[in-house]
Amino acid sequence: MGNEAPAGGIPGDLLVVIEEEQHPELKRDGTHLHYEAFISMVDAALGTSIEVPLVTGKAKVKIEPGTQSNHLLRLKGKGLPSVQHHGHGDLFVHVAVWTPTDLSKEEKSALEKLRNSPGIKPKPTDKDKGLFERVKEMFGH
Repeated sequence: MGNEAPAGGIPGDLLVVIEEEQHPELKRDGTHLHYEAFISMVDAALGTSIEVPLVTGKAKVKIEPGTQSNHLLRLKGKGLPSVQHHGHGDLFVHVAVWTPTDLSKEEKSALEKLRNSPGIKPKPTDKDKGLFERVKEMFGH
């Protein structure tokens, strides 16, 4: 499909080079996309709605009350279109709870009042197993 060759020879090949531009917020994994959403500890505790970027536009995502850091949300079909199959990949939203590091005196005082509150103390359940427990289970110990 390239240029014609002189004197009736065999035409050349048409070479097409496609360069993919990296999205500033989304990371690609085949047809799937990944996005890291940072939320405050208050929003994690009380729940909120956030906007998540898509390749074209944005999607509103509900963060449930009590959401923990490293929670993974899946937006089915919101990834990239498949070249070889029908349909789209998924968009995975990795929730990261951001802990403040530069608090005012008033903010520190408010958190100090909550420090010993029963609702603030960590109460991990089986589904909240730590890294060591998950690794231990992977190796069957």
